[in-house]
Amino acid sequence: MAEEHRPEREADRAAAGENTVGSVVVERITHQDVPAVCALYKKVWDAEPTGLPAELVKLWQPVPLEFTSRMAGVTYFAARRDGHVVGVVGCELKDGSCHLVHLAVDPDARRQGIASALLVTAVDWAKHSNAAEVWVDALARFPAAAALFKRMEFVECGVLHQHLWNQDVRLFERML
Repeated sequence: MAEEHRPEREADRAAAGENTVGSVVVERITHQDVPAVCALYKKVWDAEPTGLPAELVKLWQPVPLEFTSRMAGVTYFAARRDGHVVGVVGCELKDGSCHLVHLAVDPDARRQGIASALLVTAVDWAKHSNAAEVWVDALARFPAAAALFKRMEFVECGVLHQHLWNQDVRLFERML
């Protein structure tokens, strides 16, 4: 009997923006998660190689008050392992599309399916929000991000040259 109800529970969890992959749970963040999310962003961008403009790194390392302001109009999901935030992504609905923003994974937890789990949750949330497509952009200097998006059925649809602080940005979309 429990097996009959399991798809319903999974559908309810997907509609609520929750996903479990192995020992990783992905769910919507709350205001209580803001300090942990900000600490994750700081750790991620402190670990990246130098060469990024300081203004860009500062933008990607918000303090809690800045991040709380970003939460208006954006639904964020956190990946947790053993209660610790190890990844985050934001979903912003705009003109019938879902734009993914601020995807980050703890450097110590990379290549363990965290980003994939976040993207699956984000795409599921976009579907339940009736978005026609999901799109995301990434700096061209991050080829691992491009490979991840392609593996997750996103198609590269453009490049903006010297767009963000003179950095090339690659655009990816996935039709739903």
